[in-house]
Amino acid sequence: MVEKIAVIGSGLIGRAWSISFARAGYDVALYDAKPDAAEAALAFVDTVLADLQGNGLLAGHTPEQVRRRITPADDLRSALDGASHVQENTPERIDMKIAVFRELDALAGPDTVLASSTSALLPSAFTETLAGRHRCLVIHPINPPYLVPAVEVVPSPWTAPEVVERAAQIMRGAGQTPIVMKRELDGFVMNRLQGALLQEAFRLVADGYASVEDVDIGIRDGLGLRWAFMGPFETIELNAPGGVADYIARFDGMYKNLWKSQQRAVDWMEASDAIEAERRVALPAEGLHERATWRDRRLMALLAHKRAAANDID
Repeated sequence: MVEKIAVIGSGLIGRAWSISFARAGYDVALYDAKPDAAEAALAFVDTVLADLQGNGLLAGHTPEQVRRRITPADDLRSALDGASHVQENTPERIDMKIAVFRELDALAGPDTVLASSTSALLPSAFTETLAGRHRCLVIHPINPPYLVPAVEVVPSPWTAPEVVERAAQIMRGAGQTPIVMKRELDGFVMNRLQGALLQEAFRLVADGYASVEDVDIGIRDGLGLRWAFMGPFETIELNAPGGVADYIARFDGMYKNLWKSQQRAVDWMEASDAIEAERRVALPAEGLHERATWRDRRLMALLAHKRAAANDID
């Protein structure tokens, strides 16, 4: 029997999840409390499936096959009926998460995994009082998940270990690459890593050491080339003849010295005007949507290349 996934909330993240689950062969029930929101999400889905197929990113299925697996639900109860997994995507408001998860816990089957896509709220903050809190957790994607495989699986202190493992298996089945956290932490993994990099980027620009474009070049045409196929620990492993221990012995002192000047946080709001002005010269505001579409197509090509390369290179 084909597993059913309930996607609750059909905005930017919900519609993206629907594609990920449907192309993996799951039946997807898409529900949104706003009238016509699910239909609008399906209209978006229709615009990207052909490009995904052209890049070999529909797992061998046709756009028509993927599209048929996504069905709008008339109400929350019918969306949850028979679902093995729920992916919730409502706005980032703690009061809303508490209310929604109370309803999900009451209506979903007892063995259904209840996951939130929240990028900022800890799972313990909105599941503590639930009778079924053991089956609740966060599964946070990088948007859009149908192009970026990494997802964070974040348990609360009371999430059952078997639920964490089952959630990770569902993600792998959907073609995602789970980061299975041992316990919850503000920012999870990805936003903490991204935040550290952004803080240094803001500092370099605000203090007058480099332009916005120079910093972007450093990542786009420098560090990011390696980071597209290996992480920071493997990067340093291969940057010293003797591996990680050798790298640490060579560069620990340098990074300790840098760390002293990296302790001051820059006020992003104070730096905003100058950074905004430089970005608007590079890209006028009216071109943002078109550039985002360009970004997604580049991501499709990169993901297709990575998958092909993984099959070609031992």
